[in-house]
Amino acid sequence: MAEEIKETGTGEESAAEKLISNYLAIIIHLFLSALAILLLVAAILGSYDTVVRDFPRLWYRQEDEYGVLLRIIESLLLIAIAAEFALLLLFRRLSAVVEVLVFVLARKTIHPDITAFDLAICGVSIACLIILRFHYLPGKTT
Repeated sequence: MAEEIKETGTGEESAAEKLISNYLAIIIHLFLSALAILLLVAAILGSYDTVVRDFPRLWYRQEDEYGVLLRIIESLLLIAIAAEFALLLLFRRLSAVVEVLVFVLARKTIHPDITAFDLAICGVSIACLIILRFHYLPGKTT
C-alpha cells in the first residue's frame, strides 16, 4: 500500500483551464461594464427628470414645499447611489462599497417617518463607515 495520495486542485492550471478562465473573466467584465453603463444612463435620465420636473415646482407657491424639497433630495441621493454603484461594478473596490453604503444610509435618514432610534443608528453607521474608509482602507483618499 505504498500508493501516493494526490490532492485535487494542488497542481498548476492546464492551458485549457487558463484559456477558459481568461475568456470567462473577459465576459464577466464586459457584462459588469454593460450593467454599469445601464446604471449611468438611468442616473442621467433621472437627473434630467429631476431637473425638468421637480426643480421648477420649488418656485411655485404650494402647500407642501417641504414635500417637494424632500422628493428632490431623495431623487438626487438615489441618482448618487446609482452612479456610485456603477463605479463599484466597474472598479470593484472596497472603498466604493463603503461609499455606496454611506449614500444609502444618508437617503434613509431624510425620510420623514424615521424614528429617533433609526436616525441615531444611521448616524453612528455613517460615522463608522467614514472612519473605516479614511483610516483602514488602502488607497488614496480625496
